Amino acid sequence: MGFTLVELIIVVVIIGIAALIAIPTLSSAADIQARAAGSRLAADLDYAKSLAITHQKIYAVVFYPDTESYDIRQVDTNTIVKNPVQSDRDYVVNFTTDRNLNRVNIQTANFDSVASNAVTFDYLGSPYSGIGTTTPLTSGRITLKADNFTLYVDIEQVTGYVTLSGL
Repeated sequence: MGFTLVELIIVVVIIGIAALIAIPTLSSAADIQARAAGSRLAADLDYAKSLAITHQKIYAVVFYPDTESYDIRQVDTNTIVKNPVQSDRDYVVNFTTDRNLNRVNIQTANFDSVASNAVTFDYLGSPYSGIGTTTPLTSGRITLKADNFTLYVDIEQVTGYVTLSGL
């Protein structure tokens, strides 16, 4: 029992079409880590905003691109808040020491086109550039990079709404 050339060509074409459909849907580990880091960062920014609203104090998320980390702090006492899950630890996220995020780099943390490396939320949840500033944020973007994949975490002015782009 043999196969004709036409049958073989049809099978090869079907396999080729299936491969073209399947390959783009597979993501690399770095892409997955970048998406996870972006989601975590968005949740942490929302957490800082919620703390500011519920406690009626000013809270900031301070970024350290050199060490691929950030923390959440209460501005008036300049103390890092405690992690709500691990109450004995400060709320510091370090991508290099987290094996689930260690391929992700914080490329930039720009607020109002300057590398102030901090975004502050007031008692209404409105964002400000840097710590101790009174000028409302007009644009805020944190750029995360993992291998060739880049993800942007944007913070909207007035509302502090956080969006992810570059997915």
